[in-house]
Amino acid sequence: MKRFLMPLLAGVFLVGAAQAQTIDRIKETGLLKLGYRLDAAPLSFQAEDGNPAGYTPMVCVELAQGILNTMKIPNMDVEFVPVGMQDQFEKVAAGEIDLLCGASTITLKRRELVDFSIPTFADGTTVMLPINGSEDFAQLAGKKLGVRRDSTTETALNNTLASTATFAEVVRFNDHAAAMTAMENGELDAYFGDQSILAGLWLSSPERGNLKLSTNLLTIEKHGLAMARGDTEFRLMVDRLLSNMYARGVMQAIFQQALPGVQPGDIHRAIFTMAPIIE
Repeated sequence: MKRFLMPLLAGVFLVGAAQAQTIDRIKETGLLKLGYRLDAAPLSFQAEDGNPAGYTPMVCVELAQGILNTMKIPNMDVEFVPVGMQDQFEKVAAGEIDLLCGASTITLKRRELVDFSIPTFADGTTVMLPINGSEDFAQLAGKKLGVRRDSTTETALNNTLASTATFAEVVRFNDHAAAMTAMENGELDAYFGDQSILAGLWLSSPERGNLKLSTNLLTIEKHGLAMARGDTEFRLMVDRLLSNMYARGVMQAIFQQALPGVQPGDIHRAIFTMAPIIE
């Protein structure tokens, strides 16, 4: 496993001192461990040089600087740890990573295992279709529909099929790359996923001229940074730092850098103004 260490420069940041399990571990080891997804571009992925990339790791780089400034640990290192979709929250709960900087929808089920920061991104479930495909959900009856296995998208798709009494063959994939290959080869009639991830897949596809993204959303989902459950002091530190980043326009700037030319939707623009008041 490759370690990506980022030296941080100390500064002045006034946030109340906290003593809790994550904070104590960081102080003891001098290391902040950030988990990131390899396959959730443009939100979280591994670049060609092997380093973490995407919107959420960029947020966490800025956040890590704030954590260093708050805790005043000289020579603290940051390690980005690749995590899989199946074990990401378990690694947080076990203390193997301090923050999950991936593409994590906040759900009540996941909150049984971990806590989340204030929202860092707003997304929603949508669908990729052949260029001539109908965006009317009823027209997908009897078709082959792809979805990422064990994802919130799979749950949303199954719920929508059940609520609309629509019968279709659901094909579950272990990763987006395999599903995208199936779409490009005409083996699927539709592929469901987070709007941001599908946009990244579509933009990088050599067959994008034959594919399109629906403008309809099945769900509206908020993303957050996952951390140890019940660690209120560390969560307060993270939320304060994120709120300050919103107030200073840092989150907006990261969005434009990570998704150049993309305009945030109404829901995401609202998140820019909904961070808690700092004082």
